Amino acid sequence: MKKILFMAALVSMLASCIDGFKGGSNADRERDSLRNIIDQKDDELNDLMGTFNEIQQGFDLINEAEGRVNMLRSGAENNNSAENIRENMQFIQETLEENKRKIEELQSKLKSSSINSAKLKEAIGSLTQQLNEKNAEIETLRAQLAEQEVKIEELAGTVSNLQTENAQVKQQRDETAQIARNQDAQLNTAWYVFGTSKELKAEGILSKGEVLQGNYNKNYFTQIDIRKVSVIPLESKSASILTNHPAGSYTLLKDSKGQYTLNITDAAKFWSVSKYLVVKVK
Repeated sequence: MKKILFMAALVSMLASCIDGFKGGSNADRERDSLRNIIDQKDDELNDLMGTFNEIQQGFDLINEAEGRVNMLRSGAENNNSAENIRENMQFIQETLEENKRKIEELQSKLKSSSINSAKLKEAIGSLTQQLNEKNAEIETLRAQLAEQEVKIEELAGTVSNLQTENAQVKQQRDETAQIARNQDAQLNTAWYVFGTSKELKAEGILSKGEVLQGNYNKNYFTQIDIRKVSVIPLESKSASILTNHPAGSYTLLKDSKGQYTLNITDAAKFWSVSKYLVVKVK
C-alpha cells in the first residue's frame, strides 16, 4: 500500500511538471531546455524510486526473518534451532540499520533535488514510521527470546541435575549389585583338595591324622562354585573325607576303573559346616 502511495506521488508530481511546460514556446531552444529539465526530474525520480524499493524490500525480508524466528521459537532448546534464531535476529538487526541509513539517504536526495512534492515527503515519513514500529516490534521479540532463553537454561540445568542424579543412582545401583554379586559369589564358593597323607602334611593341612584349623594355602586348593560343581573325581582307589560334612549330603562311588568319585547330592547341606573339603587318598 505504501509502495502504491509512493508511485502515485511520483506520477502526480511528474504530470504537474509536464503540464507546467505545455504553454512554453515552440522554439527549439526552449524545447531542448524543457526536455533537459524533464530528463533531470525523471532521473531524480528514478533514483528516489530505486531507493524506496530497496527500503521496502528490506522490510519484506525483515518480516520473513521475523516469521522464521517465531516458527523456530517452539524448538529453541534445540541447538540447531537456537543457532538459526541467532542468525535470523542478527540479519533483522543489520537490515533495520541498513533501512535506517537508506531512509536518511532518501530524505537527503529529496532535499537536494529539484523536486518539491508534499506527497513524496509524506511517503518518506511513512517509511520512517514503519521503521520505528518495526524497531519496537523487534525489541519486544528480543525480550521474549531473552526470557525464553532463561527458561531454556533453567530447563537445561534441571535436565543436567536429573542426569547427574540418575548417574549417581545408577552408580549406587551398580555398586549395590556388585556387592550382592560378590556376596553371592562368596556364599557359593568352596575349596577342595585331595592328596596323600604325606602331601597334606607337607602343605600344613594334616597333622597326626587330623585336619588343622587355620588359614590354608588356598593356592593348593581348587576353588569351585558349589552351584555348578557337584561331582569331584578323586582319581584314587582309596579315599576318605577328613573335613566335617553332614551324612546324607554326599556319596562316594567307584567308577569302572575302581577309582572313587565324590558326588554331592545336597550342596547346601554338604557345605553348611565348612567350605573346605579335604580328602585323603592313596
